[in-house]
Amino acid sequence: MESPENPSGQAVGVGRDAPATPVDVDTAVLLLGAGVTAFTHPLLYVKLLIQMGHEPLPSTVGTTMFGRRVLYLPGFFSYVRHIVKVDGSRGLFRGLSPRIMSSAISTVVRSGVKRVHRAARCSRLQSDMEVDVFMESICRLGRRLKQMSNGYFPPTPLRCMAQFVGREVKYGGMFSCMVKIFKEEGLAGIYVGLVPHVAGEVLFLWCCNLLAHIINTYAVDESFSQASAIRSYTKFVMGIAVSVLTYPFMLVADLMAVNNCGLAAGLPPHSPIFKSWRHCWNHLSNKGHLFRGSSFFFRRAPVTSLPYIEE
Repeated sequence: MESPENPSGQAVGVGRDAPATPVDVDTAVLLLGAGVTAFTHPLLYVKLLIQMGHEPLPSTVGTTMFGRRVLYLPGFFSYVRHIVKVDGSRGLFRGLSPRIMSSAISTVVRSGVKRVHRAARCSRLQSDMEVDVFMESICRLGRRLKQMSNGYFPPTPLRCMAQFVGREVKYGGMFSCMVKIFKEEGLAGIYVGLVPHVAGEVLFLWCCNLLAHIINTYAVDESFSQASAIRSYTKFVMGIAVSVLTYPFMLVADLMAVNNCGLAAGLPPHSPIFKSWRHCWNHLSNKGHLFRGSSFFFRRAPVTSLPYIEE
């Protein structure tokens, strides 16, 4: 039996790849996101423990480039070996499942909004201009919210990871944790730490866009042959620089997500009980810890905790 042909005489479905459906694209994005999340999870896990001030390993004496002897806190790999020694290799992925679930839900919601917007644009008619303008505004707001939500997770995965400090088993799966948090702390408990995170992200976006605009407008000469290439990297470079300045907001957000939740990591003597995120900020500022956890290597011990070191 002959295969059906189209009017041009070419066999249908022969030599052509079927276009990817939206479901295929969403599935690929979900799988890729889950893989990246799993691969980078030990990094985030160690970072969170350092942010909380959990230092189970002794400091070591080292020297600076000027020959001065100082105390260095354990680095990333030393911390990883300690976690593996205590919990095994699987311990490095404590709190991974809530992170993957949170990321998957966020991806599906964003994909649905984009699909609705795309369908509205394709079916745009002259009489539907107001509706389309409204959808365009909604999608612009959605893209901004997506940028602001990057790096923020509900307190569930953070508290799962923080259980390493006190060896608790209070928090487990994503949804059971959300129910427990809602029962104990109400709706506010689900969004604890959101205010400093949003404040940091707003400041980050504003500074990054402003600096990139100033550099692209006044510092990059149009006559320069590589002007377009430089402009394409300006915002990326500014993002790296500004992220260092806004790091304290992310630190405060993570600490507030764990503080006074019933875990040892968020209670004295490991941590004071903070009345607000500003109280947490002031405490870290007075201790000189606003950038705690921003580095994984060559971490010098705080000056207030340094014993006398003989030269």
